[in-house]
Amino acid sequence: MSAIRAKTATPIESRCAEYGLRMTGQRRVIAQVLTSATDHPDVEEVHRRAHAIDARISLSTVYRTLKLFSAKGILERHDFGLGRGRYEAALRGHHDHLLDVASGKVIEFSNPDIEALQERVARELGFELVGHRLELFGVPLAKKKPAGRKV
Repeated sequence: MSAIRAKTATPIESRCAEYGLRMTGQRRVIAQVLTSATDHPDVEEVHRRAHAIDARISLSTVYRTLKLFSAKGILERHDFGLGRGRYEAALRGHHDHLLDVASGKVIEFSNPDIEALQERVARELGFELVGHRLELFGVPLAKKKPAGRKV
């Protein structure tokens, strides 16, 4: 008889259990795809990755699952001004985003000076900051080429 290996639930699966969500096999695959993502995939990319694991997962299942997980606060949906949602687990610590508009790559960063400035601005305006989202958009700086000689 072969031993059955106990699989540890991903953080997303654990949050789903906390909310009493039923974890179907397809939802479990989608949760695993999102947990292992090092980028911020959109619905189509989540579907592509999930479908590679389980060909029965439809695009509509991915849409419904991401909408449900986002509504429960398990995922964060970001638009980044591109008209399509991109997703990441809401379980991670606070960070901000810089979007390379040339490639679409999202770079996560944290900066204590920016955090302190936002707190100071809120205080100066008579507010206690309870949350914020910072999204920067940029293009890579062109690498400077050494000045050539004119002939």
